[in-house]
Amino acid sequence: MAFAQRVREYNEPIPIDHRAADNLRFIRDTMERAVSFTAVPGWGGVAMGITAVATGIIAFPMPAQRQFLAWLVEAVLALTIGCFAVRMKSRRLALSLNSRPARRALLSFVPPLLAGAFLTTVLYRVDLLTVLPGLWLLLYGAAVVTGGAFSVRIVPVMGICFMLLGGVALLAPVISGNVFLMLGFGLMHIVFGILIARRHGG
Repeated sequence: MAFAQRVREYNEPIPIDHRAADNLRFIRDTMERAVSFTAVPGWGGVAMGITAVATGIIAFPMPAQRQFLAWLVEAVLALTIGCFAVRMKSRRLALSLNSRPARRALLSFVPPLLAGAFLTTVLYRVDLLTVLPGLWLLLYGAAVVTGGAFSVRIVPVMGICFMLLGGVALLAPVISGNVFLMLGFGLMHIVFGILIARRHGG
């Protein structure tokens, strides 16, 4: 009897909803990896945020000209950290940086940054440094939104938050520029970096 019951159980069709949620989640994750650039570094973003907070603290007592130079150094440092972190995460996840999603994300990310670099040069020449904190946050946010269109969902959300903060910074008193840079490139990078690291593997 026990043997016959086991045979009947074996031959019974599996319900269509059996483990359906797990299967759908697997399919969704597989498709997301195929069309999205998932090597966005969470802990790298945290490291960038920490250096930005340190830069803001150091720059507080400085005049505007030196604050500008301090944040330029921070920009180069953050770019270096970001590139290194992307490469390390892509290697760990066995993701190619030459894939179509990676190329699309990079090509979408770079133009707003180039526009920011050009405008920074122009504004520096005419001595309008007080506009730069809001402009940097706004254009960096635009770069993250456009690049994030080919990445995981949280990335464009982060970009929108940067853009909103940049808009507020442009309307705020000019003396608060250093604070807004710390909030954006510092605190916001740390918060979103932790979220990305926990949800998307480091």
